[in-house]
Amino acid sequence: MLIANYNFAQTGDVLMVVLHQDSIAQVSEKKDNVVRIYDEKTGETLGYNFFQASKCVSDLNGVSGQVKLTQKQVNDLNDLLNEAGFAPELAVDDKPRFVVGYVEEMVSHPDSDHLHILKVLVNDGEHLQIVCGAPNIAEKQTVVVARVGAMMPSGAIIWPGKLRGKDSFGMVCSARELGLPNAPKKRGILELPAAEYEIGQAFDFKQAAGLFSAK
Repeated sequence: MLIANYNFAQTGDVLMVVLHQDSIAQVSEKKDNVVRIYDEKTGETLGYNFFQASKCVSDLNGVSGQVKLTQKQVNDLNDLLNEAGFAPELAVDDKPRFVVGYVEEMVSHPDSDHLHILKVLVNDGEHLQIVCGAPNIAEKQTVVVARVGAMMPSGAIIWPGKLRGKDSFGMVCSARELGLPNAPKKRGILELPAAEYEIGQAFDFKQAAGLFSAK
């Protein structure tokens, strides 16, 4: 997993790269203009902060928010890691994190009066268990799923979690959570027209931008 974020106006010339979820035992070490965040107990790298990033990484000018790093940019970052004395461990991650899913099964959560446990098909034979509290969720819906590792437009990252004791591996999204123009303000997931979307395909934000007409 590789999630990158760059926002000069908010954090200055710093490229933040996330590889794993935060841990209780996380610590950091700085060498040159690179900070490595890692788990003190396991030694696993959780992420990096690259300072003065635009001087060393190509095509960051004008970027604000999540960065889909190219192979060239990843190579630039690995060169910085190597020069600073860290392992050049970054690899391009082009796996789509927002995908079209299909709600195959839905049961009530045993410890909640509004949550449901879903079995969602997200690819050929691949299902995710997702706990969802949207009032309009139902079986046989075609939906947008934020998989583990997705960065929402708000900047939040989707990680595995538990809701009232039940595992959840992703999120079924609303139009507002996806940041779509003119999204309804009321709560509820975005149901896609099934005939226009293929299960497992990457969700196209640009294509979906016209789903809601301005009033």
